[in-house]
Amino acid sequence: MKHRGVLVLILIAIIVGYPLATGYQVWRSSHVDEVHSADAIVVLGAAQYNGVPSPVFKARLDQAAYLYREGLSESVIVTGGKLPGDSFTEAGAGEQYLISEGVPEDAIQGEDEGTTTWESLTRVRALTEGEVDSVLFVSDPMHSERIKRMASDLGFGRVYTSPASYVGLNRSRETKAKELAREVASILAYQLLER
Repeated sequence: MKHRGVLVLILIAIIVGYPLATGYQVWRSSHVDEVHSADAIVVLGAAQYNGVPSPVFKARLDQAAYLYREGLSESVIVTGGKLPGDSFTEAGAGEQYLISEGVPEDAIQGEDEGTTTWESLTRVRALTEGEVDSVLFVSDPMHSERIKRMASDLGFGRVYTSPASYVGLNRSRETKAKELAREVASILAYQLLER
């Protein structure tokens, strides 16, 4: 009986402790900007409205344009497919926005089929195989930890993240808390389902 009680306590500690530890890692990564030179800057897609980036996507693209102008990479890869009924892909909308912000067209590549983080990263890996060792990923701050885990699992060499500014994203504390919970759930699902 005594052993059963110890096992129950251990199980409870794992069930509660692991998500808390993951939450801390997500929170910590969201506060780190790893501005670093890299072979490519990769912008994770987000919603676009008839070819116009949503505020969230615009914040990511603005960060990528800034990193490009700072000379941290000569290549920017935009990702994201389209939902049924859309006329534009996220990657296409992102590419047009970056061009309008002064990033040369020949410096931009697009991955326009991915509809999830995993799909986009998998396709970027295939697109850059043998050409890219280091990558500077741009997304929302809370997304950084999951991106790093997935990119490492896919065999990207050196992985850095430089998230869009929370100021540009205009997030409230309540929204940040929801994003944190969603990211923890997404990481746990990824680890359990292996994608």
